[in-house]
Amino acid sequence: MDVVNLEHTVSFTTKDGSSIRELLSHRNSAIRHQSLAEATVPPGVRTLAHYHPRSEEIYYILRGQGTMHLQQENRPIGSGDAIAIPPGLTHWIENTSSEDLVFLCCCAPAYEHDDTVMVEV
Repeated sequence: MDVVNLEHTVSFTTKDGSSIRELLSHRNSAIRHQSLAEATVPPGVRTLAHYHPRSEEIYYILRGQGTMHLQQENRPIGSGDAIAIPPGLTHWIENTSSEDLVFLCCCAPAYEHDDTVMVEV
């Protein structure tokens, strides 16, 4: 059984600029086809626009508020919102609040830097 406590994870910066702490993935558990991480975007900051050719993602907002950008659609998001991000769609998230925007990010297949393509918007 793999049990990973958030406090025992190491933060790293993803290619889009968000700070994440990976909870479960093939790097630290028996999980092979997805990953779960906690991401943090500071106040007034946004991630860089990007897409994933292979991975689909789910963001689940734990705290803070912001704007989710998916292709040409922009929508306000906040605590309790779940966001579906299909593969191949350009997206970024923007923190519009005065506190950290913190969310869980589930990727299937698991997050990899080489599955992140940066784009200009």
